[in-house]
Amino acid sequence: MLILVTGGAGFIGSHLVTALTGAGHAVRVLDALLPAAHRTAPPIPEGIDHRHADVRDAAAVADALRGVDAVCHQAAMVGLGKDFADAPDYVGCNDLGTAVLLAGMADAGVRRLVLAGSMVVYGEGRYECSRHGVVRPGPREVAHLEAGRFDAPCPHCGEPLAPGLVDEDAPADPRNVYAATKLAQEHLAAAWARATNGRAAALRYHNVYGPGMPRDTPYAGVASLFRSALGRGEAPRVFEDGGQRRDFVHVRDVADANLAALDGLDGLDGVAQGVLRAYNVGSGVPHTVGEMAAALAASYGGPAPVVTGEFRLGDVRHITASSRRLRDELGWKARVGFAEGMAEFAAAPLRAG
Repeated sequence: MLILVTGGAGFIGSHLVTALTGAGHAVRVLDALLPAAHRTAPPIPEGIDHRHADVRDAAAVADALRGVDAVCHQAAMVGLGKDFADAPDYVGCNDLGTAVLLAGMADAGVRRLVLAGSMVVYGEGRYECSRHGVVRPGPREVAHLEAGRFDAPCPHCGEPLAPGLVDEDAPADPRNVYAATKLAQEHLAAAWARATNGRAAALRYHNVYGPGMPRDTPYAGVASLFRSALGRGEAPRVFEDGGQRRDFVHVRDVADANLAALDGLDGLDGVAQGVLRAYNVGSGVPHTVGEMAAALAASYGGPAPVVTGEFRLGDVRHITASSRRLRDELGWKARVGFAEGMAEFAAAPLRAG
């Protein structure tokens, strides 16, 4: 198949291009090379049809879709950003870009889409109260955060909650601009699938890390920020108390999940026509941010992490994945373990961010 990868020069996109070509697919890349992700132009693998254009450019999208069998839509602004002034850029890149792409696919008759989604659509993860069962805490209060009370209490009785694994049927609860745009992308893709009788899979990535992450940028993930600090000879600065639970999944496993989703779009027991099917993409093994920082620092041989007590209001406390649906329906499972992946990441080069 000929696969169009939007954002194919980026961190996840470049690994996906490698995986697709390794699986025998022809690949076309459409990437705007936005400065937030690319300080310098990345190398383009030999044999790749690369188009330097913005996904919001309808003419460029139409041209890039000629002869394409399926699209892996990775292009997006990522991360929490610096402040709310980033909102127009996030909405423009993520939501308008997705709308232009989907309109082009409808016109071109391309009916298979794998969308790079995100776990941020859930807001806080899954919690249980010993008295009230499964509950959904509201946004954390500034006064509690300033007092160092980082864990959300039960909304009914105020007692501590036990975090668990969130599945795809959990209600969406985006709590920052980036999260809102990622949920809007899913809604747009679902509307496209209904209107065109297409097949669409949304892969809700959890905390992706690995070689080739951009360095020194506020839009990168926490693993990249810690690795960038170590590269400067500085201690990673861990916000809150370091006890935030996340699911760190290696970028090669994420690329493999895209291949599994593409296979699922071919039908049979995979993704049905006219719908969008969401899948969590995580390792299934939670770790705290503090544990990740310590493992990365130890592997790098740099300064030990410093727990600062600082916080960002748009962050959530715990969000960890159940990837059972992806495993059961499409046969995918994570293969890179936490210790192995962090050791590799500590020694791997980062790209200019």
